[in-house]
Amino acid sequence: MSLNGRTIPTQLGVFKVNCKGLACLLVFTVSICGSAPGMCPTACICASDIVSCSNKNLSRVPGNLYKCMKRLDLSYNRIGLLEPEWVPVLFEKLNTLIVDHNCISSIVTGSFSTTPNLRYLDLSSNSLKTLGGPVFQELKALEVLLLYNNQITQIDSLAFGGLYNLQKLYLSYNLLSDFPLDLYIGKHKLTDLVLLDISFNHIHLMPIQRLSSVPAKQLSGIYLHGNPFYCDCVLYSMLIFWYQRQFSSVVDFKNEYSCLLQSDPRGHNKLPLLLDNFLNCSESTVNSSFQAFGFIHDAQVGDRLIIHCDSRISDVGTHFVWVSPDNRLLEPDRETNNLKVFPNGSLEITDAQLENSGLYSCIAINKKRLLNETIEVRINVSNFTMNRSHAHEAFNTAFTTLAACVASIILVLLYLYLTPCPCQCKAKKKKRKLNQSSAHPSILNSTMPQELNSTVPTDEKKASSGKRVAFLEPVREPKHSQNGKVKLFPNDSVITESILKTTRTKSDSDSVNSVFSDTPFMPPT
Repeated sequence: MSLNGRTIPTQLGVFKVNCKGLACLLVFTVSICGSAPGMCPTACICASDIVSCSNKNLSRVPGNLYKCMKRLDLSYNRIGLLEPEWVPVLFEKLNTLIVDHNCISSIVTGSFSTTPNLRYLDLSSNSLKTLGGPVFQELKALEVLLLYNNQITQIDSLAFGGLYNLQKLYLSYNLLSDFPLDLYIGKHKLTDLVLLDISFNHIHLMPIQRLSSVPAKQLSGIYLHGNPFYCDCVLYSMLIFWYQRQFSSVVDFKNEYSCLLQSDPRGHNKLPLLLDNFLNCSESTVNSSFQAFGFIHDAQVGDRLIIHCDSRISDVGTHFVWVSPDNRLLEPDRETNNLKVFPNGSLEITDAQLENSGLYSCIAINKKRLLNETIEVRINVSNFTMNRSHAHEAFNTAFTTLAACVASIILVLLYLYLTPCPCQCKAKKKKRKLNQSSAHPSILNSTMPQELNSTVPTDEKKASSGKRVAFLEPVREPKHSQNGKVKLFPNDSVITESILKTTRTKSDSDSVNSVFSDTPFMPPT
């Protein structure tokens, strides 16, 4: 059997060969794989472009491997350190490297310089403790990196620098206490990263406010279950928002989310975070979280709003439409009143009005992938002028009430401390007069002297025949010659200072202290 003049295309060019049987196959293999030093190591199993050296007690990579291999399995061996010489030969076609279940404790920069075209790298179940510096910088085409089940406690911000095509990163079952925010924000962020599994680590707190700026395409792939979170309403609100958005990271692992009370940091009592709202979080806290993640937008009359359709389906060929609160269909490049939809799915509201408030729905449709997603966004438009007038009126009312209260208090204080009290003054005056009466007693008799009686006219005697008591007002002259005595008749003249009355009044008794006789006054016969 012969093969005559057959043309064989290769990477080295197109040429014609004349060979027989096995000789032709050898030429074809050499033309593709180059000058390969060996066909297949004794300790390995080779199948076409796949080489498996699993569980062979190897401490280094064999040097006589196919240069044309695309998948190399070195799992369950004794490889301990990754350094620039650990892979002795350049393997440009190698795209899958599996080195799980070894003893790798450290990775030196430049360790992957001989495997620059890797797209899948498995370093899981090793003894890695830290990732410092750009240890993966040569792997520009890497898409999947497995680092789960190690002992990683710290990750440098430059550790994943240069992995701009990385789509999936598995860091579960490590000892991380901080969320690697540098993967999403900063100079070395990975814009194509759609899956980050950081479950079952030692994370207590999440940078929720900074995560609010991360697109939903990336947020939907963050797996956080199994971490000992502190019970917090903001974290609860974020997870509830993800659950409502049907993120598989929360929907599929709802029962795995638990939290610890800060009074019980050792985790003796783990509480289910999403099963019941035992935290009793207020509606305002939940709404503020929704607002931070773009679910609620607030605006004033006349403002211009740009609302992005934050969909997980953002591939080329995705079509976006919006539905307004009054069920109008809003499509790209078709402006309706003050509403306009752009081809990238963003909704623009120019000169916002009160009637623009309500619940809007964004629908993302990808016909090629047969996917669609609906996102609801609430827009609240308020009138600042109206609110300000209401606030001004409320302020005026409050100020008037406060001023009235202050004035009332001042009047009460004035009445209590500045108005003279007649009771006290009267009591003091009475006490003073009592002291004077006790010091200088005067006894008035109802019987008039004989000399005075003889000088009184007969008519006056008759008029006064029915009177019983005469009240006289004592007159005090402060003269040293009197020796403190009260003189009833000053200047030796008879002056009657009181009026004879038939009845005694209360004012007379209060103003004059006297001792009188009950003997009736008898007219002369």
